[in-house]
Amino acid sequence: LFLLVCRLKSAVSFLTRPDRPKLAYHKLKGRNPGIIFLPGLNSNMNGQKAIALEDFCNSLGHAFIRFDYTGCGSSDGKLEECTIGKWRKDVLSVLDELADGPQILVGSSLGGWLMLHAAIARPDKVAALVGVAVAADHLLTTFKKLPIEAQKEIEEKGEWKFPTKYNEDGYYSLTYDFVREAENHCVLNSPIPITCPIRLIHGMRDGEVPWQVSMQVAERVLSQDVDVILRKTGQHRMSEKEDTKLLVNTVDDLIDKLATLA
Repeated sequence: LFLLVCRLKSAVSFLTRPDRPKLAYHKLKGRNPGIIFLPGLNSNMNGQKAIALEDFCNSLGHAFIRFDYTGCGSSDGKLEECTIGKWRKDVLSVLDELADGPQILVGSSLGGWLMLHAAIARPDKVAALVGVAVAADHLLTTFKKLPIEAQKEIEEKGEWKFPTKYNEDGYYSLTYDFVREAENHCVLNSPIPITCPIRLIHGMRDGEVPWQVSMQVAERVLSQDVDVILRKTGQHRMSEKEDTKLLVNTVDDLIDKLATLA
C-alpha cells in the first residue's frame, strides 16, 4: 500500500492555464488512441476505475490521462464556485493541451455527462466514448422532480443538499447557482450530435443514477454504433472486481475496433 500511495503522490503534474485554476493530472505516454478518464461528482483521479485503466494502458503501451476537475482532488479552485460549464472547460483543456491524436473518453457518472459535451465540442479528437453510470442531466432532472416548495426553499437558501450514500453526511452540498447553470448543459432534450462508437455500462442496482438514463443517451445520440451493457447486480460505482474487468475489456474492444476502422 505504501508503494501505491507513493506512486499516486509522486506522479501528479499540473496544467497551468492563464485565466483558470491549475489542473492536477497524471499522464502516461504511449500509443494512440489515448484513454482519458473523467471522474464523477466529488470524486478524483485516484479512484479504482482510473487506476485499473492506467494499469491496463501501461501494460498495452497506450497513452493515458487521469485528472481532477477544478475544486476537486489536487486541482486548484474552490468547489463551491464550480459549475458544469467550468468543468466542461476543464475537460476541453485536458483534450487540447495534454492529449495528442485520437482519444477514447471514459466518463464515470457526472464524468459521463461531461464526456458527451467534450465529444460534441471536439469531434475530430474524440474517437470513442465509454460511459459508466452516465449521469446526463441527472442533477437537474432530480431537482425538477422535487416539490415546488422544496425547489423554492433551495432557491431562497442558495444551497441544495443533494442526497447520496457516498458521503458520510448523506448529501453533497450544491449551490442553487450550480443548478441554474446546469440548465445550459442539458443534452437529453434533443438529438445529441455525436457519431463516434459509444459503449454505456450501467448497474441495474444503481441507487444514484437510474440505468434508464443510459438508455436515453443511447436513443438520443446520432451514432448508430452504440451498445448499452447492463449489469444486473451492478451498483452506482461499478467498482467490484468483475465490474472493473468489464470496463477494461470494453475499452480493449474499442481500441481493436478503432484500429480496424483506421
